Formats: sequence, structure tokens, C-alpha cells
Amino acid sequence: MGQSLKEVWRHRDLVLSFAVRDVKARYKQTVFGVAWAIFQPFALMLVFTLVFSRFAKIPTEGVPYPVFSYLSLVFWTFFAMTISQGTVAIVANANLVRKIYFPRETLLMSIVLSAGLDLTVATVIFGGMLYYYEIPITLQALWVPVLLVLQTLLAFGVICFTSAMHVNFRDIGHAIPLTLQLWMFVSPVAYPLSLVPAAWLPIYLLNPMASIIEGYRFALLGGAPPNLAYLALDSWITLVVALAGYAMFKRVERTFADVI
Repeated sequence: MGQSLKEVWRHRDLVLSFAVRDVKARYKQTVFGVAWAIFQPFALMLVFTLVFSRFAKIPTEGVPYPVFSYLSLVFWTFFAMTISQGTVAIVANANLVRKIYFPRETLLMSIVLSAGLDLTVATVIFGGMLYYYEIPITLQALWVPVLLVLQTLLAFGVICFTSAMHVNFRDIGHAIPLTLQLWMFVSPVAYPLSLVPAAWLPIYLLNPMASIIEGYRFALLGGAPPNLAYLALDSWITLVVALAGYAMFKRVERTFADVI
């Protein structure tokens, strides 16, 4: 694994090239360009505000629901985009995979990087919402990079599994959209973690995105650090997923060119 990571480092320019290509292809011949990175979480925020705030009366512990939901949706969209595009990345680049050798994981890393650009653009609106609702940023916001690293590692570990499986089983590509929808609703995106019954919490927290999303809220809206006990548990789970996913990907990548 150490040798593989050294090889990826030698091909770091390739990761950037693939990422630039992906961004250009995504927004080619679009009128709004990268503004589409804002429209998706913003549109979902409007729907969530209507359904969960107006109708269901979901408590948000004093935080305006638009800010409460948009924060989680911005980071969830980054995660979902990485999973959905990363899963099909190997098959989508079949011509390259069949013809030349390069570290295949560079394709996955480029997906993470290009999704990160959309995340950066979407956070501009979030900054405007904080200003509008007069919500101050505290030093606890320094937890955000830590949470983002954990989320990125989790997403990378997942797409190592799913992209490798998708080469042999194309059903995976069809199952991912439904899986992500279900995953979103079993994560505290539209509601706070405090609504989860205590009896279910040990099982619920086996989903690493639960403590990560709640951590973002604590750091940016609550002015408090994330729950360190929850975060420690999900950090271990994330590390296992990332290492196991990468090891599995490296084991089967030699067959990609033959199967595709």
C-alpha cells in the first residue's frame, strides 16, 4: 500500500488533469456553469424547509431551518456526488484503462477533487446565509477541516469498493442513486441527531455520516466542538472503510482492462 501511494504521488499531476477534465465536461455548454453546484442544495433546502419546517415542525434548537438544512445539504451533496460519479469512473474511462497504464485510483481521486470544487462554490451561499441570519463564526469552525478529511476518506473508501464492483456488476451503478437517497434519510440531514431515540443511537451511529454531519452543525452553528465520543467511533469506522476499500481496489485493479 505504501508503494501504491508513492506511485500515486508521482502521478499527482494526472489527478489534477482528470479533475479539470471532469469539471469542464460537467459544465460544458451550460448557461449557468458552476452555479449549478449551488442550485441543487439550495433547491433541496427550499423543499426541506417547506416540508420539515412548515409541515412537520422539525425542531432545530434555535437555528433557522434554512441554515440548518442547507449546511447539511451542502456537505451531503459533496458526499453523494463523489459516490455517484466515483462508482462509474472506471467504466466511464474504459478507453484509457484498456490502452495505457496509470494508477487507476487517480480517476477516483480526481472525482473527489472535482466534487470539492462544487462544495467550495456552494459554501459561498452558506456564508451569505450566516451573514443574513446574523450567526457568528467561532473558533469551533476549526473543526470543519477535520470533519471534511474524515468525510473525504469515507467517500474515497466507499468508491474504492463500488467502482471495483461496478466493473464486474453493472447493477451497482443502478443501485447507487437509491442507496444514496436511503442513506440521506438515515443520516441527520433534514433533522437533528437529538430526534433519534436513545435505544437506536448505538446502531444509528454506525453510519459515520451521522456524527460528521452533526459535527458540522456543532462547529458552524452551535459554536461547540463535535461530540468527541461519537466522532471517535465513526473515525475508526471511516479508517477501516478507507483502508479496506483501497486494499480491495488495488487487489482487483489488474483485472479491470480484461473485464471492461
